[in-house]
Amino acid sequence: MILIFGLIGLFSSNAQSNEKIVIDNDIQLIHLQDSVYVHVTWHHLDNFGRFPSNGLIVIRNGQALMIDTPMDNDKTERLTKYLKVSMSVDLAKLIIGHFHDDCMGGLGYLQSIGIESIANSMTIEKCKEIGLPIPSTPFTDSLTFNFNGEQIDCRFFGAGHSFDNITVWIPNKKILFGGCLIKSIDSKGLGNLSDAVVNDWDTTVEKVMKKYPEIKTVIPGHGDFGGIELLSHTIELVDKEKIK
Repeated sequence: MILIFGLIGLFSSNAQSNEKIVIDNDIQLIHLQDSVYVHVTWHHLDNFGRFPSNGLIVIRNGQALMIDTPMDNDKTERLTKYLKVSMSVDLAKLIIGHFHDDCMGGLGYLQSIGIESIANSMTIEKCKEIGLPIPSTPFTDSLTFNFNGEQIDCRFFGAGHSFDNITVWIPNKKILFGGCLIKSIDSKGLGNLSDAVVNDWDTTVEKVMKKYPEIKTVIPGHGDFGGIELLSHTIELVDKEKIK
């Protein structure tokens, strides 16, 4: 199992003001706006305890786009079946944020049911190198596509939490899925740095801020979502790490 995640803030404060759908003890959907939901899934590690990870679901015309899977095939299957049975929504595409389990741990299941998976070409090469399931659709630097009328922008700005981490921007909603590149506001540090490129991390986030100055909602890989202040907070944490 490849698991590298940041220190996680409690998923509580601003998220609680949004409608919550409790699927089971491990999976929730938090409604953002229109048919966009944060999927929050909990995982347990013996040396860490129970913690949440974030992904995104965008629903258009009875189809869903998933950004990052839950951390394993079982929870990914449960989430996918809930969308189908309880919401009459068919999963159509997956976007993978980077090569860790909290982005693509459920890729094996999704491949078994024929779901397209989009990833940075560097992520795909890493999957080949270490024997992980291989995403089907590569892109280099950026990919923009129309998902049933909703523009989706995938972009690689540079290294940070990992060498291959990307962001996903939904311009009509002003929503940025930052994934593990971005830390929640109550994060006190950058977390596990095993695959991090700390020297580049702050510059990468600055590029994101410059590209999307109109951001309203930012979804980090773990912990509460918020606004553009999460990007500034991440830069501050990187600066502190650099002077240790």
